[in-house]
Amino acid sequence: MKKYILSVDQGTTSTRAILFDHEGHICSKAQREVECLFPKPGWVEANALAIWVSVIDVVNEVLVQENVTMNSVDSIGITNQRETTIIWDKNTGLPVYNAIVWQSRQSADICDKYEKDKEFIHEKTGLLINPYFSASKIRFILDHIPNGQERAEKGELLFGTVDSWIIYKMTNGLVHATDVSNASRTMLYNINTNEWDDELLKLFNVPKCMLPEVLPSSYCYGTASFFSSQVSICGVAGDQQAALFGQTCFEVGESKNTYGTGCFMLLNTGDKPVLSKKGLLTTVAWKINDKVTYALEGSVFVGGAVVQWLRDQMRMLHEASESEKMALEVKDTNGMYFVPAFVGLGTPYWDDDARGSAFGMTRGTTRNHFVRACLEAIAYQCKDVFEVMKDETKVVLKNLKVDGGATHNKFLMQFQSDILHTEIKLPQCLETTALGVAYLAGLASGYYKDLEEIKSIHCYQAIYKPEMNEKEVEEKYAGWKKAIEATRQF
Repeated sequence: MKKYILSVDQGTTSTRAILFDHEGHICSKAQREVECLFPKPGWVEANALAIWVSVIDVVNEVLVQENVTMNSVDSIGITNQRETTIIWDKNTGLPVYNAIVWQSRQSADICDKYEKDKEFIHEKTGLLINPYFSASKIRFILDHIPNGQERAEKGELLFGTVDSWIIYKMTNGLVHATDVSNASRTMLYNINTNEWDDELLKLFNVPKCMLPEVLPSSYCYGTASFFSSQVSICGVAGDQQAALFGQTCFEVGESKNTYGTGCFMLLNTGDKPVLSKKGLLTTVAWKINDKVTYALEGSVFVGGAVVQWLRDQMRMLHEASESEKMALEVKDTNGMYFVPAFVGLGTPYWDDDARGSAFGMTRGTTRNHFVRACLEAIAYQCKDVFEVMKDETKVVLKNLKVDGGATHNKFLMQFQSDILHTEIKLPQCLETTALGVAYLAGLASGYYKDLEEIKSIHCYQAIYKPEMNEKEVEEKYAGWKKAIEATRQF
């Protein structure tokens, strides 16, 4: 009987299930949108039960598409939007508050209180004080539900990022666990000792009893008894770390960039954490057996989401795919820059107060110019991250492996290659996040022998090479830097 790996990829705006064969080919795929809720400006939430129902739907659909049952599944991999915080009742299994999404700024005031502790926190976690991470979101929920702190201390409440929530539901409440990559994004996990940190828990007043057990990324977590008593969850990783693994960036100095709702660039730094002084985050990439691999990460909060905004709020597009054609209908932006700081700016600025801004518009600015400026803004933000990585690590980044929905946009990919003056490599399988946890699950189950076997099946569908001269790159990027400066002063 042919065996598959089933990957569940739970993202910010949708949930996907994919069946992969041994060669990493997609055999079937199902997707459901997940609604984001915006109760107040800067707040982003989701219904945790709706997330779980979407998982049930896509898993069932993907099996029906391939006309197989769970008996054909070797193992399950789970990858997820990171930092998104869910707290649920241990007895009922029901959430006590909406999931607070990673993008949400609603715990910014809580973060402000810990500004004096930023160096202490950075040394332990590799992270910067920001509402982006889970600790302040946990604190927010406990402060905004009846008797939250008391219930947590009594062991009545459980916390998890989305992977923990899905594992808990798949195992019918028997397993409360997370992997090292997700744990490292909570701001409660010590990346040097690789365990929950008592001093950080005390600082944020988070009871340890509500936290999940931290396990390797490639590991048998337990049986997914909700779906089958025979299939185990064997791979778990946060979405960006999973994509780094799915891009086979197994060696020090290899990097990838994912173009999703946001953009996330990761650089493999090996078996020791490298603390950044210039706005990069230090994170655990994965753990296999007893070996921990670390990465540096730069985060762009609004990447592909700017195209959704053009379509849904601004009504400049009917379909996201139209943006490429519109951008190519003009030779440039006519001097216009757009900074999509809808929820602040990420690496290297980490400015929560910045907001979206447009500069350089004239009477001759058209809709096409505006759309092109929005696409170019994605590439400029990624260059901001890329330049900091090069400067801080002194690693020569000869190419960048890319994935995510926005890589379908050939204009964006070529402009990204031009503005970075670097080769861009697009893999054959764009679902590298789901593929990464399929690889991790397959390693734990024995479906794959080792990393070399995985590398042997990896191939590329396109390679973009820079065409713009360096002087033009410098001029365009200088204009972007001016736009950033003006945005932050507004």
